[in-house]
Amino acid sequence: MSPTQIAIALWTLVHKEIKRFMRIWPQTLLPPSITMTMYFIIFGNLIGSRIGDMDGFSYMDFIVPGLIMMAVITNSYSNVASSFFSNKFQRSIEEMMVSPMPNWVILAGFVLGGMARGLGVGLIVTIVSLFFTRISMVHPLLTIFVVVLTSALFSIGGFINALLADKFDDISIVPTFILTPLTYLGGVFYSISMLPALWQGVSMLNPILYMVNVFRYGFLGVSDIPVVWALSAIVAFIVVLFGIALWMLDRGKGIRS
Repeated sequence: MSPTQIAIALWTLVHKEIKRFMRIWPQTLLPPSITMTMYFIIFGNLIGSRIGDMDGFSYMDFIVPGLIMMAVITNSYSNVASSFFSNKFQRSIEEMMVSPMPNWVILAGFVLGGMARGLGVGLIVTIVSLFFTRISMVHPLLTIFVVVLTSALFSIGGFINALLADKFDDISIVPTFILTPLTYLGGVFYSISMLPALWQGVSMLNPILYMVNVFRYGFLGVSDIPVVWALSAIVAFIVVLFGIALWMLDRGKGIRS
């Protein structure tokens, strides 16, 4: 395929994915905003007023970056996992596989579609947070950069989940038993400096901790982890997972019977 044809194919896939979740926006965009509003009210206003400051900031200001990141992670992952598995279940993915379209374009199309939903929900949650606190970004470019990287990482993760899934129930296993615990233990609601030394070391094994801390650093200028380390870890995860996803797709893992 020529570069023009590849660009058209990629745009078509991305456009299809965006139309898919926009068509059912009451199910894809509205629920996360309502859920995060509950977090802001319960954890930010009610519980946060009793906790006091965290790392020199009000508790509400401290948790806002983590809650935005949590929404981005969840929606980027779930969009690609559900969309690609639906295509696999309906066997429409086979039409893409036999087309002249390179496999990396198929992967990139689904990933970019997941990023669009994740970043869109993140923007909505950011707007909702303005009703509860004032937001200021110390490092705006870094903030945007890390949220884009995180969205890409978990979109790829959702793609791998969909490749490995044999039935719709398999789509919910990873978010329920892995993604949700890692997110809640990823420093969204607390600073790991509050933990004993042993549990601080254990927390360092959680990849979501790095993303939340860099994102919080972009907003507030504070982080429990060196920013360069965290960014390097995120980029490394993206490269490794993209390579794994493309390798699986090239070999028809989970597609060819």
